[in-house]
Amino acid sequence: MRIRVSELMNSSLLFLQCGQSIGEAARLFVENENIAALPVVDDEHQLLGFLSKKQLLVALAGGISSQDGIGSLLNREFKSLSSHDYLPLIIEEKFEYIPVINGGELVGMLYYEEVYHAIAERLYAQQLDMEASIDAVYNPVISIDNEYRIEIFNKAAAKLMGMSAQEVRGSDARKIFHGTGLLDSLLSGSPAPLPANKLLIGGRSFLPYRTDVSRDGRTIGAILVLREISEFEELVKESEYTKKLNRELDAIIESSFDGLFVTDGQANILMLNQGFERITGVMANECIGRNMADLVKEGIFSRSGTLLALEKGEPVTISIVPRSGKEVLITSNPIFDEQGNIIMVVTNVRDITELNELQRRLQQVEGLRQLYKSELQQLKMQNSQKMVVKSNKMKELLNMVTRVAGVDSTVLIQGESGVGKELIAEIIHQSSNRREGPFIKVNCGAIPENLLESELFGYEEGAFTGARKSGKIGLFELANNGILFLDEIGELPLGLQVKLLRVLQNKEISRIGGSKSFKVDTRIVAGTNQDLMGMIEQQKFRLDLYYRLNVIPITVPPLRERMEDIPVLANHFLEIFNQKYRMNKRFQKDVIDCFMEYHWPGNVRELENLTERLMVTSNDRIIKTTDLPGHINKLRQKNDNDKALCSLRQTVENAERQLLEKAFKRYKTTYQIAQALGINQSTVVRKAAKYGIKTRN
Repeated sequence: MRIRVSELMNSSLLFLQCGQSIGEAARLFVENENIAALPVVDDEHQLLGFLSKKQLLVALAGGISSQDGIGSLLNREFKSLSSHDYLPLIIEEKFEYIPVINGGELVGMLYYEEVYHAIAERLYAQQLDMEASIDAVYNPVISIDNEYRIEIFNKAAAKLMGMSAQEVRGSDARKIFHGTGLLDSLLSGSPAPLPANKLLIGGRSFLPYRTDVSRDGRTIGAILVLREISEFEELVKESEYTKKLNRELDAIIESSFDGLFVTDGQANILMLNQGFERITGVMANECIGRNMADLVKEGIFSRSGTLLALEKGEPVTISIVPRSGKEVLITSNPIFDEQGNIIMVVTNVRDITELNELQRRLQQVEGLRQLYKSELQQLKMQNSQKMVVKSNKMKELLNMVTRVAGVDSTVLIQGESGVGKELIAEIIHQSSNRREGPFIKVNCGAIPENLLESELFGYEEGAFTGARKSGKIGLFELANNGILFLDEIGELPLGLQVKLLRVLQNKEISRIGGSKSFKVDTRIVAGTNQDLMGMIEQQKFRLDLYYRLNVIPITVPPLRERMEDIPVLANHFLEIFNQKYRMNKRFQKDVIDCFMEYHWPGNVRELENLTERLMVTSNDRIIKTTDLPGHINKLRQKNDNDKALCSLRQTVENAERQLLEKAFKRYKTTYQIAQALGINQSTVVRKAAKYGIKTRN
C-alpha cells in the first residue's frame, strides 16, 4: 500500500510572516489554542522555520518585549516532505508535524494523529479485501494460531460445518472442533494411514492438507485445506487398483485443479495430470516411465513424498518449493493389496503459495491495525487528564454524569471554555455500555465549513473534484456502536444543523454524492460554551435541533463557583509537571491564597497552563507569589501596600468569619445563607474556603 503525502496533508494553513512581532504571534496562538506550533514564511511564501507555543511562553516569561520580532525564536531545523512523496507503511519516528514543501513553497502540513488515523482506515479496508479473497476459495480453509485461536474460517468451511464464520473466528479450536477430527488434522503434521486420515463430515469424505504458517523463521500457526474425495472414492470402489484407470478416471484426474501424481509400488511413475505440470513446472515427458529416486538424484525434485510413503508404509505430507518457485503441499497415500503390499502411491500436489501469502498478509494487517489502534488510544489518553474534584457541587455533577452514562439519551454539556466539557464526555463514554466502542471527538469550530460536512458524513467515489477514488468514511460511521462528541456545537453552520437534526431523528446518514441512506448506532454528546437560546433568538441556531440535543442537559460550573477545587487541582497539576520535567517544586502557601482570590476566566485550563508556566519559569524549588504574573498577584500586592490598614482589615475579617459561622449553624445550604446575607452564593463559598469553614454544598 502506497500513500502519497498529498492525500493526507492538511492544506488549510495558519502561518506567521518573519516580520511579525511576538505580540502578534501570541494573539494567533490564543485564537487557535489547539495549535502547538506555527510555520513562519517569507514574503514569497518560502518556509523559514517554526515558532512553538512553548518557545513563545518561555520567551515572554524571560522578559522579551511583545514588540520584538519573532525571528530570534525560530526553530530552523526541521524535516520536510514533498506532496509527491510516498509515506512508508510504518513511520518509525513519532512527530508532531511535518511541513510539505513543493519548489521551496509551503503547501500543507502532516499531523501525527491524522496520518495514523488514515493509514489505519486503509489497512482495515485492505484486511476486508483479503478476507473476501479467502472466502472465495472453493475448498474449506481453516487456520489457527499457536494459542489455538481460529483465525481463518472461510465460507466453504462455515457451510460444511453448519456454523457462523463470524462467531467461530477468534474462538478456541479445541472447543469448536472437539470430536470432529479437524483439531487432530490441524495439530498433526503426519496423517494416519488410509482410511484413518480421511475425514467424514456431513456424509462427505475429505482429505486434510495441513502445513505450518511461518513468519520471520518461526511458526505462528497452522493452516488446513480440506479436499473432497467423495466422488473419487466412489469411482475407486467400482474398479480394481491393479487395472489401468479408464477414460472416465483420466478425465476426472485431468480436470482436477490440484496436481495428481501416481506411481507403482516401486516408485515408477505411471501418470500425472496437467495440474501437476502447472504447479511444479515439471513436464510429463521428463517423468513418465522413470523412477522417482532417479529424479531426486538429478535434482528435478528436492525430495519425494512417494519415496517416504513407500519407506514408512503410511501416508506422508511434506512441503517443497519445486522448479516453479511456488510453495507446494504434497500428500502421498500408499495403496495396499489384500496381502498388505503397496501396489500404488497416489500423490496430491496443492499450490498453497496464495493461501500462505494471504495468511501472512492478514497477520501483518491485523498487527498493524492493532498497533495504530493502540497509538490512537494513547494519543487520546495523553490529551486528557483525570478529573480531580473536591467540591460537593462537582461530586454531585459526576454522580449525575455516571447515572446518565447508563442510558443512550443525547446529552448537551454546557459551560465556559476550559471547565472540562471534553472530560465529562470521556467519563460518559467510559461509564456507558458503549465503552468497548469508539469515542470520536470533533471540534465543529476548528474545521472549515466547506470540509465539515464531508468529515462528519463522508463521501462516495467521485462526489466532487478532488475526492478520493475510494470515497471516504465519515465520523458518524467511525463512531458506530460508540459515542460521537460534537464540541462547540454552536459553531455548526445552519445547513449542517438540518442534516444533524435528520440524523438524530431517523438514526440514518447518507454520504455526500450517495443515493442511499443507512442506519448508524451512534450516541451523540454535544458541548458548547455559548448561549444557545440567545443564538436561537438571533436565528443562528435551530430551536428544533436544540430540543433534540438538550434531552439531558449538563452544566459544568466555572472554577470560581467551586473554589474548594482550586488547591486540589493546583497541586494535582504541580505533581503532573514535576514528573514531566523531572522536578520537585512546591507552592508557597501565599500562592494558593492568591489563586483563591483570582476569578479564573480561563477556568481549569487556565490553572493548568499557569502551573506549567510557573514550573518552567521559576528559579527556586518553592514557587512564590513573586513568580506570579501581575494580573494574579495584584490583590496580594495591594494588601502588602496597605499594611497600615491591617488592623481594620483584620477586624472586618473577624466579623465576616463570626457572621458566616453563625449562618452555617442556622441554615442548611449556601444558597439559603447567600439569600439571608444578601450576597452571591459564590461569595459564600469563597469566603468559607478562605476562613476554613466546612460547607455542606
